[in-house]
Amino acid sequence: MELFWHGEKCAEVPVDPVSEEAPELNRPMTKPAYLASLASVTIDDFDKVSNQAAFEKLTKSMEVVDKSWIYTQYDSMVQTNTIKKGGMLDASVIRVKENGKALAMSADCNVRFCYVDPRNGGAAAVMEAGRNVAMSGARPLAVTDCLNYGNPENPEVMWQFGEGCLGIKEACAALTTPVIGGNVSLYNETNGVSVFPTPSIATVGLNDDQNNVLMSSFQSAGNALYLVGETKSEFGGSLYMKEICDTVAGSMPSIDYKAELALWDLVIEANKKNLLECAKDASSGGVAIALAKMVATSSLGCDVEMSVKDERDIFCESMSRAIIEVKPENCAAFEAMLDESMAVEKIGRVGGDSIKINDVEMSLERLQDNYFNTFKRVIEKDI
Repeated sequence: MELFWHGEKCAEVPVDPVSEEAPELNRPMTKPAYLASLASVTIDDFDKVSNQAAFEKLTKSMEVVDKSWIYTQYDSMVQTNTIKKGGMLDASVIRVKENGKALAMSADCNVRFCYVDPRNGGAAAVMEAGRNVAMSGARPLAVTDCLNYGNPENPEVMWQFGEGCLGIKEACAALTTPVIGGNVSLYNETNGVSVFPTPSIATVGLNDDQNNVLMSSFQSAGNALYLVGETKSEFGGSLYMKEICDTVAGSMPSIDYKAELALWDLVIEANKKNLLECAKDASSGGVAIALAKMVATSSLGCDVEMSVKDERDIFCESMSRAIIEVKPENCAAFEAMLDESMAVEKIGRVGGDSIKINDVEMSLERLQDNYFNTFKRVIEKDI
């Protein structure tokens, strides 16, 4: 590696010691015994609850609700480069004043995925962080990581760590988002019990136009809503299974890197053509919770009817999916960009003073109270 300053080489560093010649430490590794009993668990093993009851509970989940109580206590406008205020996008976006471009960043990790499937969970973290960046209209370029695991002297934890690294490697290669830095935090345990594998991934991407940042909340009543990506009854490691079934188990949703890249390309290219109003990926809590966040943050309702095999699939967490808002006059042009192999459904439109998704309904006022005030109530109760 050569470093230059104003055209003059000021340093030369051999890279082999940290790449091809890096020392290898082969600790004992054993596949965790707990995994054998998890894969066969499904939501059908538990008492069924109505979608309405599930929605009521999930909109109050600590993983869902707004956390602005924390980040509004410091100055987010230092150097006045923040393009949109906190909570308005799934990715943080800052402008580069010198060239009119913008950098988008997102950090993510579903620890439940990593618990039920350490390897694919690591890959899913790369996909989710990149997807959030792409939903802002930026092209994901590279990642950094913070690999948080338990005691590596425990062979089962070391196996989780090794599998997580392999999953990250696989996803980064498939999505062309190389790891350009990172750190490792081990020995995270209490009384001999390790934390869930938590390989946090932060992705950075580039938007060529700081004035064309795509939002993740609704923009105008009357706009059409599309669901891009295939919905399957996949609940392993999901928020639904955690909150409604009180367990973390099951088989992780399937991974398709080709579908993931196709989704990124669609949103990024359609945004360049100014065909989109907003885009938000469906991840934790599925389509229902993604729509709930879009409604809460925009103060605009929606009326949605999505096709499902099981009525609970509105909460499933199939990967590589996004909800996209398009003006009626742009629908034809947007649909013309869709690939024949891409699963797409026009699911409804923006508007009204409530959220309606299949058999679920909630007033805008109540949803916003759940979303914006729940975290504050919990935190200030202990102050």
